[in-house]
Amino acid sequence: MNQLDDNCLFCKIIKGEVPSYKVFENDDVYAFLDISQVNPGHTLMVPKKHIINFFDYSQEDAAKYLQYIPVIAKAIKKADPRITGMNVGVNNGASADQIVMHSHVHLIPRFENDGFKIATRNNADDYTPEKYEAIASAIRKQF
Repeated sequence: MNQLDDNCLFCKIIKGEVPSYKVFENDDVYAFLDISQVNPGHTLMVPKKHIINFFDYSQEDAAKYLQYIPVIAKAIKKADPRITGMNVGVNNGASADQIVMHSHVHLIPRFENDGFKIATRNNADDYTPEKYEAIASAIRKQF
């Protein structure tokens, strides 16, 4: 097993110290039902290595862990024929509402007219082509 943090809730779940409703496990990842269940089947996928969030991923970490997102998503969909879509999301950092500081991916099944809304805002009117280009250029320079 990879390095785990004794004070991390998800590490404790991986080690079996805190109960969970496991849906998938292998040498790399552990997936279990989110206790909040936005919709039935809402699953969290966590790496079995304590990584705080995507800012801490190496390319190797991404290849090793994130490849299981479609595997788990397909299993969730197959388990309930009413599922018509799925939100796949990551809250990366405290300012993005990450609560448990162990990287995790939310897989939230969607059903027709389920009433779940992800809050969005459209700020397009605040941006000019020049402002867009300045932001894009600043990001491009980081590669």
